[in-house]
Amino acid sequence: MSEMQAIYLKDYQKPHFSIEKVDLVFDLYEEYAMVTNTMGFTKTESEANDLILDSTSLELLELWINDLQLGESRYSYANEKLTIFNVPAAFSLKIINKIYPQNNTELEGLYKSGTIFCTQNEPEGFRSITPYLDRPDVMSVFTTTVIADKSKYPILLSNGNKTQCHDNFKERHAVTWFDPHPKPSYLFALVAGDLGCVNDSFTTMSGNEIELNIYCDLGNESKCTHAMKSLKESMTWDEEKYGREYDLEIYNIVAVDSFNMGAMENKGLNVFNSHYVLANEDTATDANFMGIQSVIAHEYFHNWTGNRITCRDWFQLTLKEGLTVFRDQCFSADLNSAEVQRIEDVISLRERQFVEDASPTSHPIQPESYISMNNFYTATVYEKGAEVIRMIHTLLGAENYRKATDLYFETFDGQAVTTQDFLWAMSSASGVDLSQFERWYHQNGTPKLHVHESFEDGIYKLRLTQKVPNAIDGKTQEPYFYPLKMALLDAMSGEEIVAQTLIISKEEETFVFKNLNAKPILSINRDFSVPVIIEQEEANYAFLMQHDKNSFLRYESAQSFAVETLESMMQGKEINAAFVAAYGYLLDLNVDLSYKALLLELPSVSALMQRQEEVDFEPIYAAKEKLSKHLATTYKEKLLALYTQLHKPTSDAIDSISMGERALKNRVLHLLSALESDDILALAQTQYENSLTMTDRITALDILENTNAALAGVALADFYAKYKNDTLVMNKYFSILSASHREGTLDRVLALQNDPAYDTKVPNLVRSLIGVFARNYKHFHAKDGYGYAFVADKIIEIDALNAQIASGLAGAFKIYERLNQHNKTLMHKELERVVSTHSLSKNVYEIISKILKIK
Repeated sequence: MSEMQAIYLKDYQKPHFSIEKVDLVFDLYEEYAMVTNTMGFTKTESEANDLILDSTSLELLELWINDLQLGESRYSYANEKLTIFNVPAAFSLKIINKIYPQNNTELEGLYKSGTIFCTQNEPEGFRSITPYLDRPDVMSVFTTTVIADKSKYPILLSNGNKTQCHDNFKERHAVTWFDPHPKPSYLFALVAGDLGCVNDSFTTMSGNEIELNIYCDLGNESKCTHAMKSLKESMTWDEEKYGREYDLEIYNIVAVDSFNMGAMENKGLNVFNSHYVLANEDTATDANFMGIQSVIAHEYFHNWTGNRITCRDWFQLTLKEGLTVFRDQCFSADLNSAEVQRIEDVISLRERQFVEDASPTSHPIQPESYISMNNFYTATVYEKGAEVIRMIHTLLGAENYRKATDLYFETFDGQAVTTQDFLWAMSSASGVDLSQFERWYHQNGTPKLHVHESFEDGIYKLRLTQKVPNAIDGKTQEPYFYPLKMALLDAMSGEEIVAQTLIISKEEETFVFKNLNAKPILSINRDFSVPVIIEQEEANYAFLMQHDKNSFLRYESAQSFAVETLESMMQGKEINAAFVAAYGYLLDLNVDLSYKALLLELPSVSALMQRQEEVDFEPIYAAKEKLSKHLATTYKEKLLALYTQLHKPTSDAIDSISMGERALKNRVLHLLSALESDDILALAQTQYENSLTMTDRITALDILENTNAALAGVALADFYAKYKNDTLVMNKYFSILSASHREGTLDRVLALQNDPAYDTKVPNLVRSLIGVFARNYKHFHAKDGYGYAFVADKIIEIDALNAQIASGLAGAFKIYERLNQHNKTLMHKELERVVSTHSLSKNVYEIISKILKIK
């Protein structure tokens, strides 16, 4: 099991060699590719005798040092390492090797997505292209020449600026690219294909004209408009907010269907999952449009926070990802509704990261070890990492934060650095001591904050107690340092008496507020200023829903009141009439429509599950269904009036008002569908048939699928006939069916694997069918255990093709420890079957072994 050995942060050592320049030549053919890699090496450690390069799954043909070809006695090639013996202090190394991109189902390194050659090298894909010091702290200047068939691959792309086109071949041609900015190998990119292109330009604040290109499959050019608009908005925003402008002559984006991740920020040549580029009103939902805007921005922002300044090692991943997620969240908030963006960020954090923090795979935002680095592109590193940056922004204030980021860019441009370097810049520019705050980088788990209130003789006391969970290894962890936004509201009028940010640093501390006429109402953790779980002894949720001016706290109060009501129902109590009345108040609110749609959403199954000591999904579903039906019955006329007012089937506009109208209208229709009445089903059916937007049609299809099999069958057949050749839309089709709560869902999912539109080698399709089913709590956790067995089968099968996608599916089992005994026994059987599989990848082994606590 040598390949299963963990790598530790404490074992980091500086590289013994630097690479000043890299000259790559790719000769691409249908059956294989030839790679010629010429590198200029210099020893940085005088006692180093041997050069050890990372190398995986490639055919080594020739090795040359300077002008001398090496015989087999001068090197060894074993265990994914190429070792060259007794190298000089400075030398040129040329390696010629052969690879087979068309056979690469892992989608790491150089592979083919359909007819397109493309690359994905983060974190360790480059070593499967050519032997290299494949680590982020080795940065070099790259020149790349790509040679391919002229008719099949007219577009040849790589990093940097295009320097030369070579057309002196009969049937082949070549293009040379030069990137003047030193970069690690994980940022290398290559694309070759017969592609359509949408181009534009952008003038930087210094007056430089930048050529912008978005490449896609021929015929999809019209679906790139929104992505191009989002790119230009991102470039403007980064100049205005961070003073960062683009630094090459050209910025290329390529959309491909087969991609393990969302997108990759390769210098000057971003490769994107087509899901985050292609959109029009007929094929993309409003959420798709917002996601494209966010991810386009995220990858562009990496040009400075990730590319110009990169990570010293992979344990520093949150340095670039946490910071860049925070930047793209702020960008989306500035361009859209800030209150909606903040709530959606928190929902995502709680649905994904809080669950991760409560599982055996919990880890700090800066992990201490890993077996497979691919397993640490997690919600913790990304989303919790962004919350840590947000807290720094709050502690420093906007002005000092900008000074600190300026210092960070000025000091570390062109370097591979650590989270400590980032914290140094934050502290040095602001004068804020962040030494205790650094615990957020090294401690795991979601902390809790217990709140105790008292009031006597005009004095209000707020006693706050930090409850920090033990580390994953059982060790005690220390209290955190963080900013806590709070307010005290007048108990009669709801007006703010006090609004301030408390600095929390001790295990227990008391804050005193004097000269008050009556006990105030506490509004705590406003804007979700700190990623903790609040434990409040007493809370007047109905009052806060009505009076709190903080949009997040109003939403939080509505959710908390609903949770309280649902949990009492699960204990056999009647529906809380006070909550029902408060829900009616929300229906009458005159607020942003997208925000109102969030206010009216009942807590998710995941949110309720996280609060259970022993997880059992059946009572959760039963309580939610009963409460939804009661609310729909109580407010049916009001809900129908809202629906009628907002339903505009002939509108396909994607402005904020139109999106808000659709969001609220569809929230209302979903609630009404709990009635399962003919009139509501007719509304859904008509909405599917008459609406122009994919948002409306997907909502209607989902309602029909979950309420009436006959009507769903007709609508889904129509949808399939129209979109069966559009992979992105078929992702939606498979997701609706695999997320269905109707009986027989697993049987239908099994059958869908044989559908001509499904391909197990395309990650988006696997995520849409198998991944969505694994998050279908009702059927994945069915008491017969068939859901567990099915997903375990798929993990084993897909692991042989694409270990990264398989390990993602394995994450569905993270809840194992908290399940009721019946489900736990069934799941254990399948986990043991997976982990005992011969030739299991280290990706899947790492996840399952942590769940089962295998040492």
